[in-house]
Amino acid sequence: MKPKFLLTVFSVMLITTHAYADTKTTTSLDGFYDAIHHYQNKNGKDYARYAPEDVTAISNNILLYQKDNGGWIENQDPARILTPEEISAFTAMKSDPKLSLDNRNTYTQIAYLANAWQITKNPAYKDASLKGLQYMLSLQNTQCGGWPHTLPPKEKYHAYITIADEVTSGVLSTLRQVIAEPERYDFVDSQLRGKIEQAIANGDACLLKLQVVQNGVKTGWAGQYNNETLEPMMGRSYELPSIVSQETVEVLRYLMRIENPSPEIIASINDGAAWLQRSALTGLRIENFSAKPEKYEWHSSDKDRRQVKDPSAPLLWARFYDLKDNSVVLANRDSVRVKEYSEIARERRTGYSWYGTWPAELLKTEYPAWQAKLASSKP
Repeated sequence: MKPKFLLTVFSVMLITTHAYADTKTTTSLDGFYDAIHHYQNKNGKDYARYAPEDVTAISNNILLYQKDNGGWIENQDPARILTPEEISAFTAMKSDPKLSLDNRNTYTQIAYLANAWQITKNPAYKDASLKGLQYMLSLQNTQCGGWPHTLPPKEKYHAYITIADEVTSGVLSTLRQVIAEPERYDFVDSQLRGKIEQAIANGDACLLKLQVVQNGVKTGWAGQYNNETLEPMMGRSYELPSIVSQETVEVLRYLMRIENPSPEIIASINDGAAWLQRSALTGLRIENFSAKPEKYEWHSSDKDRRQVKDPSAPLLWARFYDLKDNSVVLANRDSVRVKEYSEIARERRTGYSWYGTWPAELLKTEYPAWQAKLASSKP
């Protein structure tokens, strides 16, 4: 995820999981923010797009992108106006089984099409949403109840139970939405609703089981886990097994949205928030400075970054923390851990957020509000 999107994750996630049904004439593209960002980061922004109000054209694109198995590939702009050649190419790809839940994918299409069905009453949209929903359910891990990154896996981590990029929490949020909003998902029958409720129960239990225990104390969550041993695993080559602050924030946000949480969920939230509080870094900031322009495979940069000591800097968090001693984890693409930020290659310094303020709003506002709501609900 790129830095400019980091502060909007919670608001967009709320939009993705709650706000599609606010109007009967249009539906928001905000749930696709990450997909659109990734597409434009690689291909540029100089292309024609449908207006956000053109629900039919956008929905037809989403139908075109959907695979025969019910899934979608990631990082596509659903509002892009396609050429005849591109339409033919996507049509030919339908039999390819590859799909991804990465970058808020698949469950966003399911939710969008459900709302498009209510707006247009085009049965193709509800059928596609239902097909995607059924296929997404079939992907749930039977060992723990989480979901994979991408299938068939191209990289080893693709098949792991994935917490990163709101894969498991995003799926669970959407499944809860299906149960909570039967008027929008009126094509989901009672039998399927029962399966969804069981999937939610299994998924929630999985999240609690995956919370990392460090020196006997529950902390946060890793980005991905082995499907059988449930051990934290490496993601991409520079994402070593670790506790991840950003992913922990998103899991906590999901758990805090659960009405009438169990004592186990309450304890999990409190433990996760406490870990974030004690993992904050003080007197440190990341500074951008001008540098020779460089073009990399996934981004360009005329800046570099350095770590600066600053007693007045706001709280900062590392992205990754050691599973045992909670020290900051940094690494290069060769998977070798380094001690200093300056030892990371410029391509990874400028193309990845090793430090950020992801937990700040949660700890300042959202977690206290949740605590107050919980206290007021007690008899």
